[in-house]
Amino acid sequence: MERKPLSSPLSGFLIYAIRHRGDDYDDRRRRRQSASMSDSEIMTILLLFHFGSFRNFKHYYFTYIKGVLRSYFPTAVSYNRFVELEGRVFFQLMFFLNLRAFGRCMGISFVDSTMIPICHNLRRYANKVFDGIATDGKGTMGWCHGFKLHLACNDRGEIIAFVLTGANVSDKNPEVFKVLAKRLYGKLFADKGYISQKLFDFLFEDGIHLVTGLKTNMKNKLIPFYDRMMLRKRHIIETINDLLKNTAQIVHSRHRSVGNFIMNLISALGAYCFFENKPKALQGYCIEQTRQLELF
Repeated sequence: MERKPLSSPLSGFLIYAIRHRGDDYDDRRRRRQSASMSDSEIMTILLLFHFGSFRNFKHYYFTYIKGVLRSYFPTAVSYNRFVELEGRVFFQLMFFLNLRAFGRCMGISFVDSTMIPICHNLRRYANKVFDGIATDGKGTMGWCHGFKLHLACNDRGEIIAFVLTGANVSDKNPEVFKVLAKRLYGKLFADKGYISQKLFDFLFEDGIHLVTGLKTNMKNKLIPFYDRMMLRKRHIIETINDLLKNTAQIVHSRHRSVGNFIMNLISALGAYCFFENKPKALQGYCIEQTRQLELF
């Protein structure tokens, strides 16, 4: 069967995964046999799903992986077995995202959070998968039962860091910024929900200048023209949230385990790093090369 050329941005990573597929498997029958698929193959399959072509992972696996890409994955296991195996590449995928996929801070960063519901509000008491884990929280779109994703990105639309918390955790929680601030410096632009003198002092001690808008009941303060213009560029982080939800499908109510929910989340974040339509604050603005993975 002749292999069809791939046009996905992950085609280079896919070829790398096939070439480095483990060859240390034999045909001996064992009670606890090792998986016939390598970790790189499992990671590639998880990332490819979040490019917006399929809405159902099971249909994607049977139609695309075991159909169109059958020659690239000759040792593909059954769907049920793959669901069991995907959890074993959690640490490998996290290392890949932090070392090769995520961008780095360039002195201009944006922060925001978005709700990740795990079911409809009317079914939150009947949900057994996330019982005792998911919480109720209120965002700009109303009440939500699930989690909250805190994101920090640079001016090139590259994700720098993320934190997953319960839906009832405040955006101004210092524990969240203890994780985000490790990779940030310079100026951090946020919306009015991050207005907090305590948070401002906490970040200022780490060399981060928090810049937010002013509420109507606050005293008018002079804001530098550059900061005022960059506050208008906050659409970058909003666009990232939109791409994660509508294209990468980071939100759906079909999770059957907490582990699958986590793998779906981090694989969606990894797939976004390969999107070609990332928003940028300044068009034509050139900076030094980042650590974003390049596939040539």
